[in-house]
Amino acid sequence: MKRTIAVAALTMVLAGCVSSGVNKESVSAKQLAQQHFILDTVNGQAVTPGDHPAEIGFDDDMQVSGSMCNRFTGKGKLSDGTLTVKELAMTRMACADPQRNALDTTIGAMLREGAQVDLTDNQLTLTTADQTLIYKRQDNAQ
Repeated sequence: MKRTIAVAALTMVLAGCVSSGVNKESVSAKQLAQQHFILDTVNGQAVTPGDHPAEIGFDDDMQVSGSMCNRFTGKGKLSDGTLTVKELAMTRMACADPQRNALDTTIGAMLREGAQVDLTDNQLTLTTADQTLIYKRQDNAQ
C-alpha cells in the first residue's frame, strides 16, 4: 500500500513537471499596441539594417504594418499566442538585396499562416516550424 501511494505521489509530481507547451501567458494585443520593432536576426543570423531597416509595428486595433524589401499591412489577430494576418497586402517591387527579397516571402508566409509570437522585454520573436525572426523594440520617440 505504501508503495502504491509513493508511486502515485511520484507520478503526480512528474506530471506537474511536464510542459503543455503553453506555460506562460500569451502576448496580448494591448502589449503590442503602438509598438514598433526593427528586425535583428533571422534564424540566428544577424540582419544588416541598411538605409531602410526591416521593421514591423502594431496599432491599437491590431493593424500590423512594416517592411522587409516591400511594405506590408493587414489586420492582425492574436489567438493562443499565434499572430495571424490572413489578408496581408504587400507592395511588389524588386529589391537589389537578395536577402530582403527572400524575407518578403518569409514574412508574408509567416503572417498569413500564423506565427507564434513572444514579447520579452524589448524583443519580439515570431516563430514557425522553420523560421525565427527576432526584432528589437524601437523607441517610439524616434
